[in-house]
Amino acid sequence: MIKTLRNAWKTAELRNKLVFTAFILILYRLGAVIPMPYVNGELMASVFGSATGGSMFQYLNILSGEAFSKATLFALSISPYITSSIVIQLLTIAIPALERLQKSGEEGRKKITQLTRYITVALALIMSFGYYQVMRNTSGILTDRGNTVFGAIVIIAVYCAGSSLIMWLGEKINENGIGNGISMILFANIVASTPTIVSSMINLAKSGTLAGILTLVIGVIVALAIVYFVVFMTHSERRLPVQYAKRVVGRKMYGGQSSNLPIKINMNGVMPIIFANAIVSLPTTIMLFFNIKEGGFWAGLRNALNYTSPVYWVVNFLLIIAFAYFYVAISFNPVEVSNNLKKNGGFIPGIRPGKPTSDYIKKVLNKVTLIGAIFLGVVAVLPLVLGSFAPNLSGFAFGGSSLLIVVGVILETEREIEAQLTMRHYKGFLE
Repeated sequence: MIKTLRNAWKTAELRNKLVFTAFILILYRLGAVIPMPYVNGELMASVFGSATGGSMFQYLNILSGEAFSKATLFALSISPYITSSIVIQLLTIAIPALERLQKSGEEGRKKITQLTRYITVALALIMSFGYYQVMRNTSGILTDRGNTVFGAIVIIAVYCAGSSLIMWLGEKINENGIGNGISMILFANIVASTPTIVSSMINLAKSGTLAGILTLVIGVIVALAIVYFVVFMTHSERRLPVQYAKRVVGRKMYGGQSSNLPIKINMNGVMPIIFANAIVSLPTTIMLFFNIKEGGFWAGLRNALNYTSPVYWVVNFLLIIAFAYFYVAISFNPVEVSNNLKKNGGFIPGIRPGKPTSDYIKKVLNKVTLIGAIFLGVVAVLPLVLGSFAPNLSGFAFGGSSLLIVVGVILETEREIEAQLTMRHYKGFLE
């Protein structure tokens, strides 16, 4: 990784992209500490710090880089944009008009992007209103001016503007920087929350109790295991042998060579776990914004979707698998790959060209995707299960997802930098 960054820094174009990405992330982190008018951020942080350990609010706080608990400008973080992207991608499959629009070229993709922005703003308005209701229902967080209609309009409008600005920053990274904008912003947020997690681990060690020391040891072992398996699964792939037939073009003979078609086990990266967590946390988060009577249907649904509930574990696990298959379906087309092999005179030994080849690739792809999806689901859900049975580990309940996102983003960014270096024909840089 260090060697790749050093080689990229020597290339003027890649150096500019790295500097631009770092500049955008710095701007984002500055926005994450800008205080809100009419809001007591210190009291908000103390209330959330003492009441949300291991809850969905803690997970949202980690993903926002602790901006959620401090009620700063970027408290909603990237959540509205992620949810909007999920909605648009699902509607693209369900609505033929949107599917045609997506396949109509650059102009169609621009319209899809514009629609995503509109939905992001609408979701940001809804979440801003709910977030305001949480602060209003907690005594002392809002000033007297904040409890007025004018104060409510200002707070909701500013939070909505903050979400829109985050969306714009993410798109700028996609256009002029390195890596995926959503992933890079989440990476910056999780890294910003690292000192708090490390501090809690140090406090456990200082407690001197056997439970605290065991918790620290188990946490370190699990973290190292997650890093190892994420790196291993990211670089693992299934290689399908491909044989090219000999053909004569002019006076030269081409083909007759053996190659392979690599299919990565974790082709989706960290996006399935990001989208699954966003979807599964949305109902619970919305319900927490309102006063729900205990014993009713909504209270039962809220308890069922709590991070300590087996229902939450199962739903989260299944959503990760579903989004893994969904992303493979929209990013890898077996029919197109089969047609390209046929046009270039390639074939898989023992498989006839055309539809049998595409069916075989699809069959292998489904098996490989299942393995990668199960891996992502286990890494995300196992810490939740351990946290529910071991109270001392509840503070690290979402550590698996966070660590998976961090390691996954680093590997994806490294792979993108290496690909751009290879495109520029810098021989000897990569081993």
